[in-house]
Amino acid sequence: MHSITAAFKPDSSGTAPKQMPYIPHLKLSDGTEIPMLAYGLGTARSKAKGKADLDDEIVKLATMAINNGYFHLDGAESYGNEAELGTAIKTAGVPREKLYVTTKLWDAKKQDVQTAFDTSLAKLGLDYVDLYLVHSPFVVDTAEELQEVWAKMEAIKESGKAKSIGVSNFLQEHLDTIRQTAKIQPVINQIEFHPYLQHGDLLEYHRKHNIAVSAYGPLTAVTKASPGPLDGMYKALASKYGVTEADIALRWCIDQGVVTITTSGSEQRLQGYMKKLPDFKLTPKEIEQISELGTEKHFRGFWSNKFAADDRR
Repeated sequence: MHSITAAFKPDSSGTAPKQMPYIPHLKLSDGTEIPMLAYGLGTARSKAKGKADLDDEIVKLATMAINNGYFHLDGAESYGNEAELGTAIKTAGVPREKLYVTTKLWDAKKQDVQTAFDTSLAKLGLDYVDLYLVHSPFVVDTAEELQEVWAKMEAIKESGKAKSIGVSNFLQEHLDTIRQTAKIQPVINQIEFHPYLQHGDLLEYHRKHNIAVSAYGPLTAVTKASPGPLDGMYKALASKYGVTEADIALRWCIDQGVVTITTSGSEQRLQGYMKKLPDFKLTPKEIEQISELGTEKHFRGFWSNKFAADDRR
């Protein structure tokens, strides 16, 4: 089982810093800790392909997120904005050891894994990343090739340049494939996860094998997939706890031990999450009710070209 810990340790005076927001951390299977609320630079934050110059707006948004306490930064090679993220890190001036930086490997069919990683580090302007992920099982064509990619990920982990390694958008069969030959197990799987896409028994599989889960698209039931069967319950719970429906959606993930990613460009909204999320928890019954209502609708917002529209895994 993964354990959730406080974001800040007491200082020499025995008092935890009060000027920073509270973010719970999840201890991963390799002993490292990951902040459970992240700022993501994907989707709307991706840079247009072919644009060589720095995108000042992306730099501004990422810097704003860091300055508001979002020290877990989720990037990727395919987003095209690693240089912008690196610039934002320098601009914000937060000590490197306080940050948790994630990036991801894209198409291993067209490039060497080590070269791709070195390029990502150079664009980020960092000596290491905290987490390096295989962006999807479709970076290669065959199971054997996927196992070879994972072996190269293990070498990167052993070099110390990536503190932890994991995967993204993997289903159980993909995880089984790399686990057959893995010397180092993936510590996390980042997937689209919300009440309308609960992936059947995939979460239970993760818990059984001590693989953490990270959720992108956690607000889907509030945004893209509304109206839906959860609308009324989200509204009622938001009123009960004095928060927004988005807070309820994020809390549903965090209360299940799932690392949660937001990509909001609104400083007010990001500040609201930091202020409200630590102040309440959903009850086990409320978590279960949201989960049950969620099964009444299926919605997949990403990777529909790889997974069938009705695939609930």
